[in-house]
Amino acid sequence: MNSKIELNVELDENRVPEKLTWSAQDGGIENEEAKAMMLSVWDGSTQETLRIDLWTKDMPVDEMKQFFHQTLVTMSDTFQRATQDEKMTATMKDFCDYFAEKLELKKK
Repeated sequence: MNSKIELNVELDENRVPEKLTWSAQDGGIENEEAKAMMLSVWDGSTQETLRIDLWTKDMPVDEMKQFFHQTLVTMSDTFQRATQDEKMTATMKDFCDYFAEKLELKKK
């Protein structure tokens, strides 16, 4: 069995993203718009992380800050599930709280 996730990027004449959409049919998502995305892939043969970070030119800075904060929080949760390392997870969560405080992000 296979599952497919598709990312589409529409670029302007300067190759700057104007529109991002994604689909995941198994999840019931079809051409859903997004303003930003981060994708990390682990290459086991080179022991390196390969990344794609994109955002549309109309992505507001305040939303980008919120996006980063939420991404850091979910990365902490994923780290916990993947490693069971309670101590480092707590340290990461503390940093997330510090990050939100310094950027004066309001919890939603």
